[in-house]
Amino acid sequence: IVYKRYASLFFIICVESGDNEILAMELIHQYVEVLDSYFGNVCELDLIFNFDKAHYMLDELVLGGSVQETSKREIIRCIKQQDDIEQKIKDERGENKKGKKKKKKKKGKDDHLYM
Repeated sequence: IVYKRYASLFFIICVESGDNEILAMELIHQYVEVLDSYFGNVCELDLIFNFDKAHYMLDELVLGGSVQETSKREIIRCIKQQDDIEQKIKDERGENKKGKKKKKKKKGKDDHLYM
């Protein structure tokens, strides 16, 4: 088990006995730097409320137990692309809801006369 503490956060990696522990610590450090780049001084609440983003970043960094991407800039670029896609979907859903609301008929002053 290899772990590193950053402020109040602990990051833990389980490695085999033949694996290089220093490389595991470097991987932890790289992951924390990516988190810091995205969140700006990452804290517990960032990880709690954005667990999916933290997991996506780890997926970009590691694939099948091996380091996939070492560039922080590239990882952040991928995450920002995902953010843009999510925002576009949310915007489209918001427009669809607004369109449905506009179709509802508003009651006028004289509507009670016809009931």
